[in-house]
Amino acid sequence: MYRFMYLMMLLALVGCGSPAANAPLAEDAHEHEHEHAAAGPHGGAIIELGEYHGELVHDDAAGTVTVYVLDGAAKANVPVDSKEASINITREGLGKQFALASSPVEGEADGKSSRFVSSDAELATELDNPAAAAVFVVTIGGQQFRGMVEHAHEHDHDHDHAHEGEEADHAH
Repeated sequence: MYRFMYLMMLLALVGCGSPAANAPLAEDAHEHEHEHAAAGPHGGAIIELGEYHGELVHDDAAGTVTVYVLDGAAKANVPVDSKEASINITREGLGKQFALASSPVEGEADGKSSRFVSSDAELATELDNPAAAAVFVVTIGGQQFRGMVEHAHEHDHDHDHAHEGEEADHAH
């Protein structure tokens, strides 16, 4: 009897979860048969989201992390009807979700935004941590899209500090 209850609880835990947790990563969803630049139109790192792309712009001077939703060629903003997106960080077996609020670019229709912003200093710190894995999640047209955020130092960032396992005096 206890084994049955344990098995049912285990199945419930494994089978349950948010849709974001169960949606496939974009890199698993399609083959890369398209061309796009390594950096997006706003100077940020490209995130693969299947038929869409994201562009992560990390601005330490402004204290923001911004993700733009882009078209399949990673060249133009795509306004979507989501009010919020998220970045899920996993480090050392622990996870944390950070919300990015919609912040429409001038000229975007009411209720739509291609830009999502967070001013959370912890998110900015985690994105700089090479031991952290980050996934951007956004809903577009009722479907969730997820893409790995690659750890890169291509954002506006002062590199006079050392990262875990690195020396302070290095060039990027």
